Amino acid sequence: MKIVATCSVVAALVVFGYLVAESQMLSYLSSEPEVCITCHTMNTHFATWQHSSHRAEATCVDCHLPQDSFTKKMFAKARDGFNHSKAMTFSTYGANLRISDDAASRIQENCIRCHESLVSQMVENAQRYSRTSSHVRGGRMCWDCHRGVPHGVTRNLSATQQNFVHN
Repeated sequence: MKIVATCSVVAALVVFGYLVAESQMLSYLSSEPEVCITCHTMNTHFATWQHSSHRAEATCVDCHLPQDSFTKKMFAKARDGFNHSKAMTFSTYGANLRISDDAASRIQENCIRCHESLVSQMVENAQRYSRTSSHVRGGRMCWDCHRGVPHGVTRNLSATQQNFVHN
């Protein structure tokens, strides 16, 4: 009985090791933008970012994950990774990728954090005078006005207009 149990544990570990290696799971701990395009659905977003003004200053992780704590960043990365994997596995993402409220809030916070010197007065005015949504500071998203930053005007997975136009 001990031999069967030991063989079962060893087999499970070998299968797990194989899955980790084959899926390149450890690469997801990286902050490199190329990791994001291991999912083919992110190719358009990667291509548009590569040709944007943000490429020199910000990576995917800088905009899409919390920056105030390593723990929050890793938790968000794990949760998003699980949700993306589930959507890809079961083909539930459709032709248009939709951002969650949580991810939108993170991106908004990161826009404000990076551009704080430019937007500090706007944020203060928005908080003082806005009666709209409170889940994001001021109730408006930066991309309400800056729609094309940094991913151009992509609306779906097959949209590649102007992806490869150099700025």
